[in-house]
Amino acid sequence: MLIFSQNIKNMFRGNTKVKLLLGVGIVLFTLFQYYSKSEVNEFTGKKQHISLSTDEEIAIGLQSAPEMAKQHGGLHPDQKSQDLVDEIGQKLVHSSVAKETVYAYDFHLLADSQTINAFALPGGQVFITYALFSKLENEDQLAGVLGHEIGHVVGRHSAERLAKQGLTEGILNGVAVGIDPNTAQGAAAIANVINLSYGRDDELESDELGVKFMIDAGYNPVELIGVMQILKDAAGPNQVSERMSTHPDPENRIEKIKAAIEKYKK
Repeated sequence: MLIFSQNIKNMFRGNTKVKLLLGVGIVLFTLFQYYSKSEVNEFTGKKQHISLSTDEEIAIGLQSAPEMAKQHGGLHPDQKSQDLVDEIGQKLVHSSVAKETVYAYDFHLLADSQTINAFALPGGQVFITYALFSKLENEDQLAGVLGHEIGHVVGRHSAERLAKQGLTEGILNGVAVGIDPNTAQGAAAIANVINLSYGRDDELESDELGVKFMIDAGYNPVELIGVMQILKDAAGPNQVSERMSTHPDPENRIEKIKAAIEKYKK
């Protein structure tokens, strides 16, 4: 009986070692995959880890665009407003380094009159809700919103985030296989904080690029500060703290925008 019990203990001890080795192997392979795919963005000078090609980014954006529009009530029926969005968006593209990218930029005014938002999909699909559009006071502010979103595309932020998510998911899988679930939960919390931080960095870089694109196209970049105030007012007293959000606090963004204006003004 004593020998049998010892054999059971040895079997579980052996399984633990195998699980640990397997978990470590998954983590190391994930890290190798992530860090072996690095390149410098020729338009921002930023070193990035990206697994998607630009063609794949474009395909993802085109495939996702109809569903994204559907989630926001479809496209807005006012063709005059849509034409204005197109006009300003294309002016920003053709006046800046965005025209040198391989992306075909499309601008969409969404019918959603409740959600104050704008966003860009990989590959050049840019959206603004009517709720935000209707709050803007002039064309310069619209240029600020669209310039910011073009910045996300030029910066390849979506592709970078997908690679970062793949990294954290691979690490979490390795931890879950090789270590107890409680430790895996702790690792998941750390991974979430890391991804939030990268999201804030993307927003700040897009603000700076947006300022540059506005100046290149002849728009007043100071009006982007007005957009920040609109976003701050829309968030109201229940605004999520910067620590728990992918977006920096509007006040911090305003300071960075002012610095970018000083940097790029002609």
